[in-house]
Amino acid sequence: MSEMSEKTRYTDEELEEFKAIIEEKLEKARSDYEMLRSNVMNSDGNDTDDTSPTFKVLEEGASTFSKEEAGRQALRLGQYIQKLQNALLRIKNKTYGIDRITGKLIPKERLRVVPHATLSVESKK
Repeated sequence: MSEMSEKTRYTDEELEEFKAIIEEKLEKARSDYEMLRSNVMNSDGNDTDDTSPTFKVLEEGASTFSKEEAGRQALRLGQYIQKLQNALLRIKNKTYGIDRITGKLIPKERLRVVPHATLSVESKK
């Protein structure tokens, strides 16, 4: 029987790799979220942290899109952060990367692009 049984979960090394990817995305999402929130909170924007280049870009963008849009974006980011946190939990439980419909492993390529995915592309259809 040369055929290895199909892998049912990612190895701890692989999980570590995904954990690093997720933590990086989480950090960025959190800082973007904070920026959006402070942007929505004080639209007059006369405080000191509007000197950072990223904030400038966001602020110029924010003047073109409404507070409402910024709020929607903050909401989306909040949901994204939640999904990433859930993914970290699945890594901890060693259930990460397993399609919740088929129980098969989601291909690494997909997880690298969408690290919080709980479905393979096939299951999504």
